[in-house]
Amino acid sequence: MTVTVWLTAHQAAQHATQARRALSAGAAEVTVTTVYSWAQRGHLTHTGMDDDGHRLYTLADVARAERATRARALRLVGIGQRP
Repeated sequence: MTVTVWLTAHQAAQHATQARRALSAGAAEVTVTTVYSWAQRGHLTHTGMDDDGHRLYTLADVARAERATRARALRLVGIGQRP
């Protein structure tokens, strides 16, 4: 049985920050604005609204967006490229 975890943009930012900090020795932070940017750029799609009208994202979608944008950022600074 698969359980879907729903996150608001604020919760999504917190989750993505935890993931990035685990990989960057605590240096990276993801803001709510970043989550909205991911959505605007097509990396993340909201899949519903909570009772207060806030957009909801699945944990799996947030993780995919964080991973995709992290990989791109590393490539831009020359990390993770093949010689």
